[in-house]
Amino acid sequence: MSNEETQPPRQKAIIGNLNHDFWIYDSETGFDLTRPPPPFTNPSHNAITIRTTSSPITIAPSKTALVIIDMQNFFLSEALGRPAGSKGLKAQEHLLRYAVPAARKVGVQVVWLNWGLREEDLERMPPATVRAFGFEVVGMEEFARIVMGDEVDSDSGRGSSGGGVLSRDLGKDARIYKGLGQDLGTVTLLDGTTISAGRMLMTDQWNAQLSPPLHESYTSSLETSLPDVIIGKNRISGMHLPASPASLYFQKKDIKTLIFAGVNTDQCVLGTLADAYCQGYDVVMLRDGCATTSPVGAQECVENNVANTMGFLIDCQWFADGVEESLAGKET
Repeated sequence: MSNEETQPPRQKAIIGNLNHDFWIYDSETGFDLTRPPPPFTNPSHNAITIRTTSSPITIAPSKTALVIIDMQNFFLSEALGRPAGSKGLKAQEHLLRYAVPAARKVGVQVVWLNWGLREEDLERMPPATVRAFGFEVVGMEEFARIVMGDEVDSDSGRGSSGGGVLSRDLGKDARIYKGLGQDLGTVTLLDGTTISAGRMLMTDQWNAQLSPPLHESYTSSLETSLPDVIIGKNRISGMHLPASPASLYFQKKDIKTLIFAGVNTDQCVLGTLADAYCQGYDVVMLRDGCATTSPVGAQECVENNVANTMGFLIDCQWFADGVEESLAGKET
């Protein structure tokens, strides 16, 4: 029996609705996420095909964004006690070596989606989110004064006299997790410089800035034809509402495909990715461009769900290779 006789016949499908939103599946070439116009016989202009852990995907750079979440000093800096060889820094290395240059080379918008709180965010922050970043407990006498409304500090829920101890029931470092908006004090950088870390995850504070290598990369893009953008978020998810700043930006730019990276994989990355999926975006995850401090099973769980349910799982180098191969094919 010949190889041709054993090969299943080529098959194709429209996934979704041609009048609303759709992909094209081809058993030989994988999933086309470019939304090409009829008759769908020619590949979209400038399309990029990328290997995944399942079937290949083809994306349209102009409709795609590389979304890098929370790669900020607070989560990465050794000055705040993060380990020098952390998984987050390894993810940063993969992004800088492969994913970010590839995105810029082919015209994929790079979006840095970071915590960036304002005073009004602190006033409206849900207690579940507040708890995740630490909170202060007080004695019974002061608690009674707080309940009676005696000079309550609205951004922390503390009485005017302060005091008390930081709750450690989350198993997190009390030196860092002092509560959203709380002053983190001074830190010493690797070069010996002492600076103010600022208030936790507040806009324009040092701890909320991109890590130095990423900040340098971001700055270098500002003189290009497609500069990176920084978008702030005020929840674990950066797309918890269709009207959140990130969602509105993607709607305005007609971006349909989101390639996710960042920290922590099972928290802010997953939260944003899941909300994007529910809002109808194509979701792709750079598994080596994501990292978490959670047990290893957490990363594996997210990767499994992305690859088998929500979207597609790729490596940073696979993305870069897909860009190079697609560009080379257009030159021949």
